[in-house]
Amino acid sequence: MGVALSCRTPRGTPWQAYLRARARQIERALELGCAEISLALVDDAEMRALNRVYRGVDQTTDVLAFPLRERVDGSAARGRGVARARAACGAPRPDGLAAHLSGGGPAARLLGDVVISIDTAAAQARVGHVALAARLDVLLIHGVLHLLGYDHEVSAAEARRMARHARALRAVLAVEPSVTGRSGARARPVARRSWIVR
Repeated sequence: MGVALSCRTPRGTPWQAYLRARARQIERALELGCAEISLALVDDAEMRALNRVYRGVDQTTDVLAFPLRERVDGSAARGRGVARARAACGAPRPDGLAAHLSGGGPAARLLGDVVISIDTAAAQARVGHVALAARLDVLLIHGVLHLLGYDHEVSAAEARRMARHARALRAVLAVEPSVTGRSGARARPVARRSWIVR
């Protein structure tokens, strides 16, 4: 996955390499090949403006996702992004987590945009007594799953499916630490494991 990352707040600068590495690990776990995402780190003021314009909600939020491809009715095709990304690269259909996310559909190289508010993520990490890195992992996974067409707001069943896939991806990231830490230091390599979600 190509990751086009933009940081529009000084507070996000130390996290750029970390998020770029994590996005690539998610790409490998989903076997997306040459698909690309655009990732932006913003502050609460910009996120509030985006949320107001695109969702009609005049408050900040932690993550927004803007899938590039949608069905004719305007809703994202659940699980179709993986197949489109692979088809664009001529990649074979894999087993495991990616197979569960797969579906048919036209090829697309760019999956879409994920926008994360570093301010809200940091506040959530403090309240939840978790590391900011762990919270950013959760938000990145959530955004990527939205790009692939999953939407927890559609139904309880869809929320459960999305949560199951998010847990599987968090497990991948837990076993395979970021190749670059926040400071940019190289982490010790970890053997790859197969992740199959049922």
